[in-house]
Amino acid sequence: MRCKNRSGLFATTHRIFSSAKMIKSCEKQEGEIMARAYVEKKGPLNMVFRQIGLVLCIMVFGIGFPKSISAFYEGKTIRIVVGFSPGGGFDVYARTLARHLPPHIPGNPTVIVQNMPGAGSLIAANHVYRVAAPDGLTLGHFIGSLFMAQVLERPGIEFDARKFEYIAAPARDTPVCVLTRASGVTNISQWKAATAPVKLGGSSPGNTTDDHPNILKAALGLPLQVVSGYKGTAEIKLAAENGEVAGGCWTWDSIKALWTKALETGEVVVVLQMMPKRHPDLPKVPIATEYANTQEGRQLIQVGIHDINDLTRPYVMPPGTPKDLVQVIRKAVNTVHSDPAFLADAKKANLTLDPVTGEEIERKVNTLFNLSPGLQAKLKEILFGK
Repeated sequence: MRCKNRSGLFATTHRIFSSAKMIKSCEKQEGEIMARAYVEKKGPLNMVFRQIGLVLCIMVFGIGFPKSISAFYEGKTIRIVVGFSPGGGFDVYARTLARHLPPHIPGNPTVIVQNMPGAGSLIAANHVYRVAAPDGLTLGHFIGSLFMAQVLERPGIEFDARKFEYIAAPARDTPVCVLTRASGVTNISQWKAATAPVKLGGSSPGNTTDDHPNILKAALGLPLQVVSGYKGTAEIKLAAENGEVAGGCWTWDSIKALWTKALETGEVVVVLQMMPKRHPDLPKVPIATEYANTQEGRQLIQVGIHDINDLTRPYVMPPGTPKDLVQVIRKAVNTVHSDPAFLADAKKANLTLDPVTGEEIERKVNTLFNLSPGLQAKLKEILFGK
């Protein structure tokens, strides 16, 4: 019996189902009921059983798309896999989102954060891509500079950035370099005149804590050395306080949240910004391009830093996650980003919000794969020594 010959109650009820997956599920159950009806009640009555099957399906799955999604998420747990250790900027953003996300998702599921640090969040990125089930219950939150690392063929990348499902980002990156007063370097002039490389903490190549300083070294000629291997910015902060390194380079929004008192007392100082224009909070701190004396240097900063800023903090879902669930989570996260309670919580945590939509992130990721071969080769040499 062909599905296209629908009429009466069946045709009416079929139109109620806006989700293709739901229709398929119902038609399967309907077919099973029909088979039994055909064996037991050959003849016109089988159409009655067919319609009963659809009614039962409506009773089980609910009428329409919203109820089916609500039933799916009710009692479930969504986890946000964060690629850095607890206490760092990525962790704070994710936990703030997790506290406010449940009521914005049909079914009010529980949302938890799972920290999976290592290799500058590459372990988490690979996990979300290769291991996590595409069932609508997993989000990843790792550093988006890994997308550039894939373009530059960094070893260890086990994902294709073009296949993730992009949800949103809470903010555009605002990278700066911050140094401790104890290091003896508290402004860009002192840094340029330093007789020994200034040590900066990093996570791993492919991470902005490593990549941005190395680009600055090539573009501006700054004397610096990246000490890599820290699990996240919280560890870099601790290393700077202990004198292991002089400081580090990562987003201003995270630094002001993690290092509030030290900034107020002058124990740490922001010496350089890596944004196209000065941040309103830092009107007296110079931007990197002011010290780039060559066209190549300015181009490296633009492509290697400025173009990555919008991609730094993405929330993603595994490839193959059903599109209807992706849209539900996109809508929920976008709604949270304008929720007054969330905004108040974010302000309390000193988190700056400048959201980027999933669609915008997807477009920008795709453009990374169109870099000229010459620029790719230069960045690869700077960032990975090849």
